[in-house]
Amino acid sequence: MGRNFSEILQYLWENHQGKLLGLVLGLVLGMLIISFGFWKSVLVIICVVAGYFLGKRFDEGGGPGDWWERYFH
Repeated sequence: MGRNFSEILQYLWENHQGKLLGLVLGLVLGMLIISFGFWKSVLVIICVVAGYFLGKRFDEGGGPGDWWERYFH
């Protein structure tokens, strides 16, 4: 009974990672749809995914020019 919030989150992350991620993603998606509507939420999700992939390219040592040449030349 003496667990604090960070210990509970650590336990959940170690033992129920998929459920925790699904819960957080569902909560965020639901809040986006309620706040902005369905299509605006889809646009936000597309922007987040594109930002993730561009950031991943920068982390791997590439740049936006590399990505552009790879897909459009």
